[in-house]
Order: sequence, then C-alpha cells, then structure tokens
Amino acid sequence: MAGHSKWNNIKQRKGAQDKKRSKQFQKYSKEIYKAAKDGGPDPEMNASLRMAIDKAKSGNMPNDNIDRAIKRATDPNEGANYDEVSYEGYGPNGVGIYVETLTDNTNRTATNVRVAFDRNGGNLGEKGSVSYMFERKGYIVVERDGLDLDEDDMLLAVIEAGGEDMEASDDVFEIYTQASDFTDVVDELEKDFTLAHKELTMVPNIKVSLSEEDENKLNNLVDALEDDDDVNEVYTNAE
Repeated sequence: MAGHSKWNNIKQRKGAQDKKRSKQFQKYSKEIYKAAKDGGPDPEMNASLRMAIDKAKSGNMPNDNIDRAIKRATDPNEGANYDEVSYEGYGPNGVGIYVETLTDNTNRTATNVRVAFDRNGGNLGEKGSVSYMFERKGYIVVERDGLDLDEDDMLLAVIEAGGEDMEASDDVFEIYTQASDFTDVVDELEKDFTLAHKELTMVPNIKVSLSEEDENKLNNLVDALEDDDDVNEVYTNAE
C-alpha cells in the first residue's frame, strides 16, 4: 500500500492551509459543530467528535475555537444544520477525484463544485463513478525520531493494536487500519507512542500516472475545490 508520498502530501497541504488558516478553522468548526450536535458534546462518548477535534488540533486550531464550536452545538437557540454530501468526478488523464463536503445549502455547494470542475478541465461524474477506486481507511503516523524500535518490532506493535498494514520510511511509520477499527487502534498505540497524525481517509486502490503538465492541472482543480467553504476533503488517485 502506498504510504510515503501521502505523508509528504499531508505536510505540504498543512503548509498551504496555514496561508488560509481562518477559512480552514471555519471548516473545522463546522465538523466539530455537526459531530457534537449529532452525538453529544463529550468526545469520550462521541467518537466522531473526538476525531473532529483531533483533526482541528492537528491543523493548529486553538482550544478556544474548539470549545466555542461545541458550545454552539449545545445551544438550543442555534439552528444551523449541515449535511454531508460527496461528489465524484474526473481530472486530467481520467484521474479520479472524490470530494467530501459539509453544507447547509446543497444547491449552492453542488453548483460551486460543478463550476470548479468545469473551469479547471475536470468533469463531474455520477455517484459511484469514482468511489469504487477508493477505500475508507484509518491512517496513523508515528515519527521515528527518538524512537528506539526497528520495523519488525513496530509492525508487531501495530498488529497487536489491531492495525492492518504499515509502511516504513527513514522518517516515519505509516499505519493503516480498517475504518471500523480506527479509534481502537489509536487508543492502543497512544499508550506507547506519540502520534504525529491520525485521520480517517480515502485510500486509492487504483492509481493513475500523470505528466508534469497534467499534475499542474490537477493541482489547480484541487485548489479550486478546497477553496470552497463547504468542501472538507478532496481525494485523488493520482500516482
């Protein structure tokens, strides 16, 4: 399973998001708000809220912002409701693109997503046209710096924690889990390791190679999608 480039991409994405941090914080707040509204304000009893908080913290969102989002969700006078809607489409050379949104206006979001595809050389597809190329997985990163553990020992620890697969590089161990096992594996690994990153993600099982020109086109399309306030995540199966 490909892993090393994913960690590099995450670090690059975080760097780019730092430049538009305010907008990113708004997206985190919506995720936290919805999770707390749907499942309650206690992250110990609400796995979705816990993951939303972890995601926000990994993006350096201040605790005050997180607390405000949870308080909004428990305010009986707060009536905002958000729907999770996914979109599927194609970029250059037929690369698959899977877009996850959280929106209070599905018509607005559908229009904006379609425009982003149309203006950047992509094509919006039907539901199911791309999702079969991906699988929902848990993704965890443990940095190797200061960790006196070889790959075999780490793999054993991952398996004992319930993990499914591991990729090792000079800098990190990248761990994959079944989506249903993600929180349990995180809990087990956090007993012995500091986790640099943890998230539920979409892992491609079919990869598409791109030329440098097509890669630039894809980056422009992904940037346009991510710039939309309603878009939470954009996944592609580019090699």
